[in-house]
Amino acid sequence: MNQHQVMALAAMCQVAKQVQKVAQYGRADEQDLSILLSSIVQTSPASPEDVYQGEHNLRDGYKTLMAQLTAGAQKDVEIVKYVGGLMQLERALSANSKSLNELGKRIDDIHRRLDHFAITDDSVVAGLADIYSSVLSPLGHRIQVYGKPELLKQQLTQNKIRALLLAGIRSAVLWRQMGGKRRHFFFAKRKILAIAKTKI
Repeated sequence: MNQHQVMALAAMCQVAKQVQKVAQYGRADEQDLSILLSSIVQTSPASPEDVYQGEHNLRDGYKTLMAQLTAGAQKDVEIVKYVGGLMQLERALSANSKSLNELGKRIDDIHRRLDHFAITDDSVVAGLADIYSSVLSPLGHRIQVYGKPELLKQQLTQNKIRALLLAGIRSAVLWRQMGGKRRHFFFAKRKILAIAKTKI
């Protein structure tokens, strides 16, 4: 277990937390949304930290990760389900070269649009959501999102959630690239906690 694996885990936790906020309250933290969505288009970073424009932007994710791995009432089953779902979906993606190629092409298209729009612009968010729906959803591992039904019916809410889940897949890709295995999340708790503590 190394610090880059823990960073990718923290990013997935931060995604999960923002998905929760959107599903339950209809909005995400704007800075977190910007950082997480920007990670999707960081396809050739100079370092793993550059995916998130620095580890300091993942402080909330590190805190959430620590809460999940510490015994007590702070555990949130939804967060664990979201992170586990992202890992599962990323595994299906990595085994499907056609989907991977399509994903790369579609992300390049989004990258070009950023010359004219911010990453959090509704049209860009809708584009990212469409990538999730058309490239990742057909892989068959649906991530069940819990929230207020009246919010989940709204197109803007659905777009933000899908765009965030795409950012979660980006973090799951980084997790695997850094040597992360699903079992580490469950069996390397002490090491993860030790590293996460130094980041907040």
